[in-house]
Amino acid sequence: MEVDQLQRSFRDYTNALFRENFLDGQFGQLQLLQDESNPDFVVEVVSLFFEDSERLLNDLTTALDQQNVDFKKIDAHVHQLKGSSSSIGAQRVRNACTDFRSFCEVQNVEGCLKCLQNVKQEYLLVKAKLEALLRLEQQILAAGGTVPMLDYIA
Repeated sequence: MEVDQLQRSFRDYTNALFRENFLDGQFGQLQLLQDESNPDFVVEVVSLFFEDSERLLNDLTTALDQQNVDFKKIDAHVHQLKGSSSSIGAQRVRNACTDFRSFCEVQNVEGCLKCLQNVKQEYLLVKAKLEALLRLEQQILAAGGTVPMLDYIA
């Protein structure tokens, strides 16, 4: 595929991610921090987000499986996941965490379990979307092109 076509695909795909609220302007801010001195910045930040999110989702699953549910612990994990999601612009994950925290406040186990499933689903969706975006970015670079700047900068 030609560089122009890859860049166009990158722009179209990114615009769709913003339109569908998978990402917000914070992701554009991350891209602005990437330069020649730190060309893998976005990949590194996104990879850390994946690692942290998977650890937190496992911790949440374990915490909600306990006989005596510790809602403060669960809320702390959800708060951390919400912060990580916000920092990379994963808007739908962040929004799902906001709903989750409201069920923690009222100590509703069933509500928390439903929210956990929703957060997991949104996380898996955004993970797949970001992996595809990063693969496209790598293809552009491998073809000798530059990654286009995003239209959606907060």
